[in-house]
Amino acid sequence: MELRSFGQTDIKVSPLGFGAGHIGSEALSDQEASYVLHQALDLGIRLFDTARGYGLSEKRIGHFLKQHRHDVVLSTKVGYDVPGADDWTFQAVAGGIDQALLTMQTDYIDIVHLHSCSKEILAQDDVIEALERAKQAGKVRLIAYSGDRDDLDYAITTGRFDSFQTSVNLYDQRVLADAVPEIHRQQKGIIAKRPLANAPWRFGPGRSGNMSNLIGNGHSNSNSRLKKLLGLKPHSGLPFFESGITSAIIGTANPEHLVQNIRLLEKGALPAKRITDLKRRFQEQDQNWLQQT
Repeated sequence: MELRSFGQTDIKVSPLGFGAGHIGSEALSDQEASYVLHQALDLGIRLFDTARGYGLSEKRIGHFLKQHRHDVVLSTKVGYDVPGADDWTFQAVAGGIDQALLTMQTDYIDIVHLHSCSKEILAQDDVIEALERAKQAGKVRLIAYSGDRDDLDYAITTGRFDSFQTSVNLYDQRVLADAVPEIHRQQKGIIAKRPLANAPWRFGPGRSGNMSNLIGNGHSNSNSRLKKLLGLKPHSGLPFFESGITSAIIGTANPEHLVQNIRLLEKGALPAKRITDLKRRFQEQDQNWLQQT
């Protein structure tokens, strides 16, 4: 698999990243999780994205990293659930980084994101300062923000983040018109999350699956609106090959799905005319259409 430069840094990532949320489930054994992680690496995936809130994910990645730390770009998210610290404070961010280092048994983390906190929290400054101090101390290589909508827009304007993570898929395209071009102009890395939109077509009206929320307002007509918008299941080619997107992460604990994702990537981008048509359909269906959260 090709490797791409992550913004202006010397970090290189695969265009397909591994979302490690599913391997944090207690329903999965340590051996099963290890197998999926090793298969992802064997398939050429080099970006592994986890978070403090992903159950056993960081712990299992820590065991995996004992042999492969220099083979992967490690990304995690912080800001909450630190004993003795209020969520979204300097102490929560700093403590979350220190605990992530211990849990994943590593001296540094390549990318650490603030995990979808609001612009009001960002404006208080201390959470960003905690990231900056961790970077100065060598605990973190890049400081980043993961989020959407107005919160993402505010994070971009601060000029203090090295990279960003945001939702990009055929049902969630607004960032392609504004945030993504601006981040790309600043020559910073962009990780697209939910490139398959969490597969909402797999579920009935108003229902959601594992780590999934139906796009829109959750009303019973959500799936019919998806069909009007797209006319077929999403193709992963949009975020993978969209200008400015460095990598797109897909989460799974199913080894077969990993191979399928690689095959999707190998198909390459959809024809330009088809992409133009899909973007037009999104604009036509975008009235009162909420992004995923």
